[in-house]
Amino acid sequence: MNNRKIAFGASIALALSMLSVPALAAPFTNLVTNGDFEVATGTGMIDYNTTVDSWSNPKVSGVNGTQYAYNFLYEPGKADSTGANGWDGNVKFWPTVTNSPSGGNFVAGDGAYYGGPISQTISGLTPGQKYTLSFAYAAAQQAGFDGDNWSSWTGTFGGESFQTSTLNNPSHGFTGWQNASFTFTASSNSQVLSFLAAGGPTGVPPFALLDGVSIAPVPEPEEWAMMLVGAGLVSFQVKRKQAKANKA
Repeated sequence: MNNRKIAFGASIALALSMLSVPALAAPFTNLVTNGDFEVATGTGMIDYNTTVDSWSNPKVSGVNGTQYAYNFLYEPGKADSTGANGWDGNVKFWPTVTNSPSGGNFVAGDGAYYGGPISQTISGLTPGQKYTLSFAYAAAQQAGFDGDNWSSWTGTFGGESFQTSTLNNPSHGFTGWQNASFTFTASSNSQVLSFLAAGGPTGVPPFALLDGVSIAPVPEPEEWAMMLVGAGLVSFQVKRKQAKANKA
């Protein structure tokens, strides 16, 4: 590598070093632990025969007594083959489910049978700061059953609630993955994030799928300004060095 290329690379590195690191990092900080559900002991019903790091699944009451909520963890490419086991047997979907945008494990909850929210306590919040919750979701149907169905996710973050759009799913179908995003204002240093599957009709059964959960602080206006200035500085340095290199 000649001296001209070395100097060019060094100028870019210098420009990048002059940027505000916190300002750049803030929009991409994910405060959710294991938001892709990759850290787990295996497939199955959460907290019944598998554990998903940092997430909990409650026991709820129903026609079969008190049991764990009907929320399962699935491995990619196996939701329509080996499925996942729970206290009421094996649950797999019709063979139309595709991998999530994250490409790994995902959670699925029956919105009309033993519903209960999976949850996680989110720490490191700043009261009064705005945060964006983002995730991917879809709707699928348990194999062996027929009928059009619908699914969605409802949930809470601290004292605020959210609800996704309803996904209408044809019999034996799969809606494909959708993206959802909500903005909240933190009221304390730590708050509970929860997701509750909703769906119908009863007995179809409808499942809501979830993956790629993240919570990130919304940059303040001055942070955006610093980022734009930093990006402009890098662009200026690059163009300046390119012009000098062309003249040499």
